[in-house]
Parts: sequence; structure tokens; C-alpha cells
Amino acid sequence: MAGSYTRVATQAIRAGFFVICGIISTGAFVDDAIAEPRKVIELFTSQGCSSCPPADRLAEQLVKEDDSVLTLLMPVDYWDYLGWKDTLASPVHSQRQRAYAQRRGDRSVYTPQMVINGEEHVVGSRENHVRAALDRASPLSTNVSLKISDMAVEAQVGGALPKGAKMATVYFLRVQDEATVEIGRGENAGREIKYVNVVRDLVPMGMWSGGDETFRMAKSKLNLSGDARCIILVQVEDNDGPGRIIGAAAMDWKKGF
Repeated sequence: MAGSYTRVATQAIRAGFFVICGIISTGAFVDDAIAEPRKVIELFTSQGCSSCPPADRLAEQLVKEDDSVLTLLMPVDYWDYLGWKDTLASPVHSQRQRAYAQRRGDRSVYTPQMVINGEEHVVGSRENHVRAALDRASPLSTNVSLKISDMAVEAQVGGALPKGAKMATVYFLRVQDEATVEIGRGENAGREIKYVNVVRDLVPMGMWSGGDETFRMAKSKLNLSGDARCIILVQVEDNDGPGRIIGAAAMDWKKGF
């Protein structure tokens, strides 16, 4: 699974996402709209999971209370057989969660699961455990900035890789600010659930080996809507799959244009 995860990332890069080193003028850039995050939470959740709504509410609370913590929802599709197909889920999220578990060696895949900085996992509905894990997590160490012009998305990454790491993947994420879903069947039938910061696209921009480097991607390749939030993640990665997240940046698309 982890090997296939890395191959998918490599294929996506070759399919049309281009890395350009140095600074090339592509037009007037908008200013960053959100402070650089210091920690990252990924919530693996599902509309078909009766245990998930409390975690979804906690994610919303975390988004509102602390800009320095970037909380992202990664809806998974492996509970769809229970009678309700998750309207926000992606197999990419399910694959990412499994790759995390394989890398950790515990093969622990469940919902609701929060993964902190790509490493420690906790039950996403247990607020005390989530906050304790956040306290234990080290702040992100890599400098990242995100800019968008009329032609391109630009990520500037600077710093050094953690000791022992050889490469990190620079990811671009398109995130939907909010989504409210009426669940028609399954374990949450009849409920209306609000989701925030839902990841809709996760694509690699390139590989970073340390130092100052600029990564660009043609804006025409993105399906950006008026309510989208744009995220950059820098994540240590090798043949074992995704590991520690070491850098992040975020901005609101709707505030830029």
C-alpha cells in the first residue's frame, strides 16, 4: 500500500504538475490570508459512521478557536457499504489513512481518527486526548508561503529536512470551507451534519530536499471555486509512505479574488 501511494504521487507529478526553481514573475500575487500554521490535524471521518459526529463538531471547534492549528477533514469511503455513500469521501483519503497506519506499524485504521502532524493518532471524538496530543506535537519546522496569481499557484519552501530524512513531498490541497449534508440512510440516517475544512483535492507539486526552493503549478489545472481554501503541506515521505508533516501554509481563495 505504501509503495503504491508513492507511485501515485510520482505519476501525478509526471502527469502535469511542474516544479520551477527560483523566482519567475507570473503576475501580481495576492497576499497570504491566513497565518502560517504551526500544527496540523487530519480527521478521517465518514458520514456512515455513528461515532463520527462528535469528532466533526470538535473539528469545527478547533477551526474556530485556533488559527495556529490547521484542522483538515479527510472523509473516507470504506463505510459506504453500510447503506449510505459518503458524498464527500475520496478513496485517496482512505489510502492515505492506511498508508499512515502501515508506516506506524500498528495497522490501526478507524473512524473517527485524528492524526497529528502526520504521526500520532488518537480517537477524534475524545477531546482531552486530542488536546494532549496537540500539546505533545512539535511545531512545524519548515518555512512555507503560498501565493496565487492569475496564472499559477506558488509555494515557497525553505529550511532543512529533519535528521535522517532524504526527501519531502510538497502537496497542494483544495479545501471546502463548509458543507452541510442531510444523511438519508445508514447509521446517521435522518441527521444533518456540518463539515468544515473538507479536503476535496490532494495533489503533489514536487519533491523537496532542503534549502530554498519554489514550486509552481498552473492554476488552469485546478478546480478552484469561490469558497475554496488553498493549503500547502510539506511532508517527509519515502517508500514506506507519508510521515511527519514539517510545514504548512494556507489562504482563502475567496479573499484573494
